Amino acid sequence: MTHGDKAGTVCCLKIATLLVALSPELLFLGAGVQLRDNGYDGLLIAINPQVSEDQNLIPNIKEMVTEASFYLFNATKRRVFFRNTKILIPATWKANNYSKVKQESYEKANVIVTASSGAHGGDPYTLQYRGCGKEGKHIYFTPDFLLNDDLTAGYGSRGRVFVHEWAHLRWGVFDEYNNEKPFYINGQNQIKVTRCSSDITGIFVCEKGPCPQENCIISELFQGGCMFLYNSTQNAAASIMFMQSLSSVVEFCNASTHNQEAPNRQNQMCSLRSTWDVISDSTDFHHSSPMNGTELPPPPTFSLVQAGDKVVCLVLDVSSKMAEADRLLRLEQAAEFYLMQIVESHTFVGIVSFNSNGEIRAQLHQINNDDDRKLLVSHLPATVSADPETSICSGLKRGFEVAEKLNGKAYGSVLILVTSGHDEHISNCLLTVLSSGSTIHTIALGASVDKNLEELSHLTVTWQTSGPPDIELFEPNGRKYYTHNFTINQALRTARLWIPGTAQPGPWTYALNNTHHSLQSLKVTVTSRASHSAQPPATVEAFVEKDSTSFPHPVMIYANVRKGFYPILNATVTATIEPETEEPVTLKLLDDGAGADVIKNDGIYSRYFFSFAVNGRYSLKVHVNHSPSISALGLHSFPGSHAMYVPGYITNGNIQMNVPRKSLGRSEEEQKWGFSRTSSGGSFSVLGVPTGPHPDTLPPCRIIDLEAVQVEEEVTLSWTAPGEDFDQGQANSYEIRMSKSLQNIQDDFNNAILVNTSKLNPQPAGTKEIFTFSPKLFINGPEHQPNGETQESHRIYVAIRTIDKNSLKSAVSNIAQASLFILPNSAPVLARDDLILKGVLIAMGLIGIICLTIVVTHCILNKKRRADRKENGIELL
Repeated sequence: MTHGDKAGTVCCLKIATLLVALSPELLFLGAGVQLRDNGYDGLLIAINPQVSEDQNLIPNIKEMVTEASFYLFNATKRRVFFRNTKILIPATWKANNYSKVKQESYEKANVIVTASSGAHGGDPYTLQYRGCGKEGKHIYFTPDFLLNDDLTAGYGSRGRVFVHEWAHLRWGVFDEYNNEKPFYINGQNQIKVTRCSSDITGIFVCEKGPCPQENCIISELFQGGCMFLYNSTQNAAASIMFMQSLSSVVEFCNASTHNQEAPNRQNQMCSLRSTWDVISDSTDFHHSSPMNGTELPPPPTFSLVQAGDKVVCLVLDVSSKMAEADRLLRLEQAAEFYLMQIVESHTFVGIVSFNSNGEIRAQLHQINNDDDRKLLVSHLPATVSADPETSICSGLKRGFEVAEKLNGKAYGSVLILVTSGHDEHISNCLLTVLSSGSTIHTIALGASVDKNLEELSHLTVTWQTSGPPDIELFEPNGRKYYTHNFTINQALRTARLWIPGTAQPGPWTYALNNTHHSLQSLKVTVTSRASHSAQPPATVEAFVEKDSTSFPHPVMIYANVRKGFYPILNATVTATIEPETEEPVTLKLLDDGAGADVIKNDGIYSRYFFSFAVNGRYSLKVHVNHSPSISALGLHSFPGSHAMYVPGYITNGNIQMNVPRKSLGRSEEEQKWGFSRTSSGGSFSVLGVPTGPHPDTLPPCRIIDLEAVQVEEEVTLSWTAPGEDFDQGQANSYEIRMSKSLQNIQDDFNNAILVNTSKLNPQPAGTKEIFTFSPKLFINGPEHQPNGETQESHRIYVAIRTIDKNSLKSAVSNIAQASLFILPNSAPVLARDDLILKGVLIAMGLIGIICLTIVVTHCILNKKRRADRKENGIELL
């Protein structure tokens, strides 16, 4: 839809309901995994409804988690294991005496089993959107990975892979390999393979078999057709985050085995800390101790749950407070919209209203057609009561009564609570709510009520005063719709247009003209569904890192933009953050791997938000626009961290290659589409905001993407510019330091060699910075170490710190490294080439000399013969 300059496209869209949290007491939508007495309780594995039913899938999941539990227990030195696990069976599978769901849902699952995970069909991965030591979002496995035993040769056993991914998800550690930089040069000028630990052995392999290292590496370039294959039999015990497939690997890299020089994401994101160091610093380890004795923990228990009939009950506030600011009208419009367009067919729906007491307005009624929807709409409250009291507990109690009518319990039901404000007595029924087995979504109606329910092909227009506005709607092909084409509901002040069939792709444009003499709020809502069930729609999931904060600590805002499980790249993503009593703030979210964004091009767009105007609750809405002329899908990029698939091993001196992974490609035509989406991220609360001018307490954010490239005798650095405050604004200066010792610059950045940056002025946040300097201008002779020793090295290590105008400094960046000149390791190759050239020249010279000798000899002999003939001739005469 377009209005003014804003464009969008009616295209495939998965409908999502916006739910704004009412109070911290109601934020109980699944407590997640809890660690109790060394055992994890509440692990939830959900199977996607599109996954075909397979009798081997569930047993294989159980086997994987059971193996993982014992492997994890030993790897964490008897610290943690999996005690109980729930597997959520999709409703599309046949019923098989499974337990009924309570508050479990697909969206809350820790592990998701789904049909496709990106560029490679069988690759498991973990979606990590936060920094080092922070929990991830989900682990993804495919049925192919869980059922195809051929893949275990490259990944290792499924239990080992699960532990690798669990460390990503739970403890926020990263991979210790790097497919883009498979080798590096260490501080001793030796060529090393990117690995952890360095004790893992293997050999270089060329196209025709094993080959010397110098045949694969020439002037720091990895030759095509070469790879490094590891020995299948090893002695090294670490590391699980590098190569869990090796039978000898049973530990995470610790301080003694960690390879700080390897150019992997663990070193980049965690400031060279080992994975075990990060894990040991987690909340899990702070609140637990190793188990005594030598016995293993019990194997995990499993419960299989499946959703039954969908049950929804609307619990609506009708206290006198709802008369303020047209709140009741807003409630009616939103509820009618939900019942007529959003709630799915075959759902059982009931309605309850409440003030100081609860009242059942409609018992459960199954929706099978539009008449059922209209019948439920007729039961919506039309007036407010004179009672100013609000008892949320009374409303919820009646809601549970309605939900229990179907099966005797409220398990798996959903209550949508709409209320005008807080209830001081909500804690009185908290235990009842928690034990009900029902999921409660809340919508708090306040000053920004019309922002609280956004549903993303129907089109609905709402207004405040009598009489609809003039409406014009234009399809991409030019067809027009006017007010008289809409179905008008004067009582609820809504106008609705149903567009039959498949909506035409392209920009739809609308125009509204207020026909009333005074100002009024006009609202347009568009809903659409995927046109083909086999073609996943482009979706947006907006969320915040936490639901509350205190000044000046920022909130990180995220938008997960994808088509199916492929990340959507190059989209324009804008967040609108609106406080209850102040003007909204817009913020552009980025997927550039800098600032709040952890991984570039993973489809998660991120940004810090700290422009707090007042205390209170802030609502979040994210708008995404993508032009059809820009490449969209990240078809060949992984959306998260993932276990390494080993292409082959060296076994008993022989090369043994594994089955190649199946690649999933898309045609170029499928990528040329545009879309526009709007999604809500709920709300968060802020406390401690000062009333006067805010002091500057925010430094620039840490640079996490610093890279160094050697060009002849110079080194070129590149990174993404941070801001004056975190990732916004423009910083004041950079402090670049270098060292010949990695340990020196890591432990003592302030005393490393300072690089002259007087001509380097920071650019606005998000800009790509490039800076070139000559290390020889700053390094003269060996560098002195803190322990008094000296070190001669041909490698340099560089790091950056950013400074704002008030001299607040960022944390030190990741450390980049570069070579000062061509390595001695390359000399044998170059010497060999020189010898060949010299040999050819010498050979050619010898051949030339021989030829010249033959010619001269031939000439001399001929001359002598002629002389002899002449002499003989004279004698005869």
